[in-house]
Parts: sequence; C-alpha cells; structure tokens
Amino acid sequence: MTPCWLLNENFPQPSVLCLRARGWDVAAISEDSPSIDDEVVMERARAEGRWLATFDRDYGELVFKRRLSAPGVIVLLRVTSYLPQEPADWLVQLHEEQQLQEGCFHIFDGHTVRRRPFLAGLSGGLS
Repeated sequence: MTPCWLLNENFPQPSVLCLRARGWDVAAISEDSPSIDDEVVMERARAEGRWLATFDRDYGELVFKRRLSAPGVIVLLRVTSYLPQEPADWLVQLHEEQQLQEGCFHIFDGHTVRRRPFLAGLSGGLS
C-alpha cells in the first residue's frame, strides 16, 4: 500500500500531478497553503497521517535540534538540478525498493538514501 504524502511547497507541480496519476494520495502545500511556516507543515503532516517530502533542509533542524514532533516519515531531497517530474520518480523508486522506514528522517541525494531515526517519542509513527 502506498502511504499518503504531504508535498512541501517547493515540490514541483509536474511531480505532484505524476504521483496523483499513479493513484497516490498526495496533498501539496503549493496548492492549498502556500507560504505557511515549516512547523505548520510538519504538524499538518502529523495530524493527517501523511509522510512529508521536501527540498527544505530546515526540517532536520526542526526535528533534531528543536525536537519538534515529526510525521511518520520525512524525506529530504538533496538534489540541486533535476527535471520537474524526477522528484515523483524518486519517491516511487524509494517506495518500490522499500527504502523508507517509519520513524526516520531520510536524505536522498538522487542516488542513495541515508536514514536517521527520530528521537523516541517524537514521531507520529512511534509510540
């Protein structure tokens, strides 16, 4: 089963549409809540039970330095040059290869993924 996703404002619209065409349940900040604070984005992902995908490095600070509660999964896409549909392809690939683990912050560089577990009790996916 494919998880529900919240795609941060910087996620390209062609990728949003591509994931929806594949039948994925995605909500996009750029469509319904542009310019909201990162903390609000993260809280929305938690409240709606969605995994969060972003290009914004600030989420690592929110989770690990400020110790804010995180959604079940955060994927930071650390790629600077890409085609607009590639982020969708990356999420599909990571999902199909079962590279995403509940309770972890994932950093994807376009080729490899690194995982860092959230601190105990700070993820919506951990008890």
